Amino acid sequence: MSPVLAAAVNDSFLVVVLAAAVVYGTPLVYAALGELLAERSGVLNLGVEGMMLVGAVMGFWTVQRLDVTTNLSLVAALGVAALAGAAMALIHAFLVITLRASQIVSGLALTIFAGAAGLSSYLGNDLDLANAPAKHHFAEIDVLGLADTPVVGPILFGQSALVYASWACVLAVGLYLARTRPGLNVRAVGESPGAADVMGIDVTAYRYLHTLAGGAFAGVAGACYSLQITPQWVSGVTGGAGWIAIALVIFSFWRADLCLVGAYLFGAFSALPFSLQARGYLADVPSEVFQSLPYVMTIVVLVIVSTGFAKRRLGAPAALGVPYVREER
Repeated sequence: MSPVLAAAVNDSFLVVVLAAAVVYGTPLVYAALGELLAERSGVLNLGVEGMMLVGAVMGFWTVQRLDVTTNLSLVAALGVAALAGAAMALIHAFLVITLRASQIVSGLALTIFAGAAGLSSYLGNDLDLANAPAKHHFAEIDVLGLADTPVVGPILFGQSALVYASWACVLAVGLYLARTRPGLNVRAVGESPGAADVMGIDVTAYRYLHTLAGGAFAGVAGACYSLQITPQWVSGVTGGAGWIAIALVIFSFWRADLCLVGAYLFGAFSALPFSLQARGYLADVPSEVFQSLPYVMTIVVLVIVSTGFAKRRLGAPAALGVPYVREER
């Protein structure tokens, strides 16, 4: 295929949407993996959105303040974003595991606390981050010079390091849960914490560790927005993606590989309005109609799985959302 024809193919509407779906789906992959780890241990974390927002603002702050090379600055930013998300998750873990508070109430409270009207906005304004472009951001990489390959090039070989790292994380989490002793232990904790305790598994430790890991993943997911998708700090930059990630875990049947597929499906709906606007398609249709598609799909998924029968059939951890009290065995 000639270079001119290859460029025309890669600029086609379908290829552009699919490539953008990977970009917009990447933060959902990270957030969903984090929620998957927490839920597999029996902890429901509805504070994902708040953790993503805190991760976004702290990651962006790190990039703006560090005077180092681009790669080092971005790696440090991801580390700080992960720590910020984990710190928020530690609050949730203490409330629901140690104090045995309602997991739903605690998660919602964290999202309100860290949301657009809370901590993240305060930090963004207090640190003077608003309306400033990122000094460094994640750019696309031409892997092996294949980014111009027709169709698959822009989708698979012309993405950023965040995308390729997310694929590695999906593989690692999937293997961890299915093929390792600690992974099998955490699944046992999520299914029957009493039986796991009898077997000598520290239920509290497993739930703490995996809730913190989930918060770290959520922090990185938030940084995907402020360091790649919209490389600047804007209050509420995640736009409710944390809620989509929670539904995505259900949509994927609590499996890491299907989290990737589902994230790109939701990402395609997120990318669709921008691609349509750029090409002037359906110009008479309000953009809000298309922008609502990911959330409409989220509602549909939650309605489908809302019954107890569906929950059992989909393979949800049996002890999800249930606090464990050792004396009640």
